[in-house]
Amino acid sequence: MRIGLLGTGNVARTLAHRWRAAGHDVLLGSRRPRERGGLGLAVAGLDETAAHAEVLVNATPGGVSLDLLRSIGAPALAGTLLIDVGVGLSDDFSTLTHPNNSLGELIQEAFPLTPVVKTLCTMDATTMVAPGDLTEPGTVFLSGDDPEAKATTGKLLTDLGWPVSSQLDIGGITTARGQEHFAFLFMGIAGGVGSHTFNVKVVTRP
Repeated sequence: MRIGLLGTGNVARTLAHRWRAAGHDVLLGSRRPRERGGLGLAVAGLDETAAHAEVLVNATPGGVSLDLLRSIGAPALAGTLLIDVGVGLSDDFSTLTHPNNSLGELIQEAFPLTPVVKTLCTMDATTMVAPGDLTEPGTVFLSGDDPEAKATTGKLLTDLGWPVSSQLDIGGITTARGQEHFAFLFMGIAGGVGSHTFNVKVVTRP
């Protein structure tokens, strides 16, 4: 599958390397691709990356994601699954840039012809691609309105090492706000355990 990842930061690179190892054709998208050489991955402009991709992944800082996607344009994104892993936080990490909804919802509202699935934003990049390195994988959440888009996302999660038993569909794109607002609990847990590499697991009564 052709996967375009918007962003060249740690999350984008980590996901790209793992999906490439799983056999996918990956391309990183940057506003300044000529300045982003030496990453060990192919880098192109945003428009080229969007045109290349069957699946786009938003791995840009949440506060700039909407403007970046608008620069690509709705026609170029129409019909392409967009997996959103971004969370918008202020520079000092004290507030969310979208406190009354979520970045995932806003992207879906701005691009109604682009099915959006929110996932992977409740963990750090290491856990995203190596859940099996923990004592157990825990839970990865999916939010989105399009069942086919969720199914495709689930297969790509499996390629990252997430068994189907660890994937939890929590509903429509409005539930993305729960995933994003988890950021503050994530930071608290990280302080408590002394590491950012951990995950949470949903447990139920038998």
